[in-house]
Amino acid sequence: MVILDNLKNELATYQDALEEARQSLDVVSKEQRIEELEREMEAPDFWNDAETAQKKTKLLKEFKDDVAAATDLKQQYEDIETLIEMGNESEDEEIAEEAQNEFADFTAKLENIRMKKLLSEEYDGCNAILRLNAGAGGTESCDWCSMLYRMYTRWAERKGFSIDELDFLEGEEAGIKSVTFQVNGTNAFGLLKSEKGVHRLVRISPFNAQGKRQTSFVSLDVMPELEETPDIEIEDKDLRIDTYRSSGAGGQHINKTSSAIRITHLPTGIVVQCQNERSQFQNKDKAMQMLKAKLYMLKQEAHAEKLSDIQGQLQDIAWGSQIRSYFLQPYKLVKDLRTGEENANADAVLDGGLDRFINAYLRWHADGEKPRNVQDDN
Repeated sequence: MVILDNLKNELATYQDALEEARQSLDVVSKEQRIEELEREMEAPDFWNDAETAQKKTKLLKEFKDDVAAATDLKQQYEDIETLIEMGNESEDEEIAEEAQNEFADFTAKLENIRMKKLLSEEYDGCNAILRLNAGAGGTESCDWCSMLYRMYTRWAERKGFSIDELDFLEGEEAGIKSVTFQVNGTNAFGLLKSEKGVHRLVRISPFNAQGKRQTSFVSLDVMPELEETPDIEIEDKDLRIDTYRSSGAGGQHINKTSSAIRITHLPTGIVVQCQNERSQFQNKDKAMQMLKAKLYMLKQEAHAEKLSDIQGQLQDIAWGSQIRSYFLQPYKLVKDLRTGEENANADAVLDGGLDRFINAYLRWHADGEKPRNVQDDN
């Protein structure tokens, strides 16, 4: 069958990629480490140090997952070869279709392994803390902020990640004025760091009685949840700490007393807030953790001498500063202005289909963030 002959030729082009994937996962050394860790776990005193034991147990699982992924991928390659042979011998269209589906799944898994290799920077494996702020556009921007919050929560659900809402401020008429939330899962920060910047929406506003097309903006800041930030020292005189009544939409778990905490770091102007925990002390601890993480990330940036060098893309939440545009009228299109990635299925993107843009960013970032000549539509 011609279709199977073409598939056989295309499959052969992935032989080198398959070996590269195995090498990128460092299968041989991980198999050795698995044996070592399993021997350590057999020791009677292994759980005496619970924290170290948990870290090693997690590491063992990660190693086993990587080895299994490489083994399964190689087996799938061989299975596709077998299906092609069977299909050619029997000229069975159902086998040909099965071989095509297996090949599509095989290439998708190869791409996921490649993406995992790109997630190798220092904080990529951490949980991520995100803060959405409505910008220019009034009620329309608050509604856009709520749409983005849903988009990221849907994306997290698809990944099997969990969400902790840390701070929530409703819009005056509708939507969300600002929300801070934590995404918990392996490589959450490595994946979501691509989303930092200003997001622009163009649509016919449901809040405009004249039915005019309107543009609105929301900024997103992303930082890792850092368990330890040893190099960060903050003096009390540099902080302004305010308490306020929790106002989130989180139901009974939100404490309605004045236990919410807002901390302003006076030298930089950074503001962090937390209202999710059950006590003022817990909210203060979480807010300080967020502040230290933000300051630590600033310190690590190549041009950290000035705060404007770091946060320039977030200072003006308006036209000209966006990283991505979402068009719902007069046509549907989502366009990333850094990588050039586009998707005409805007509804799917807003329902959490972000992997295409995230993967494009990771490749672009790995290539040295070379500028693209991408024109945004008005």
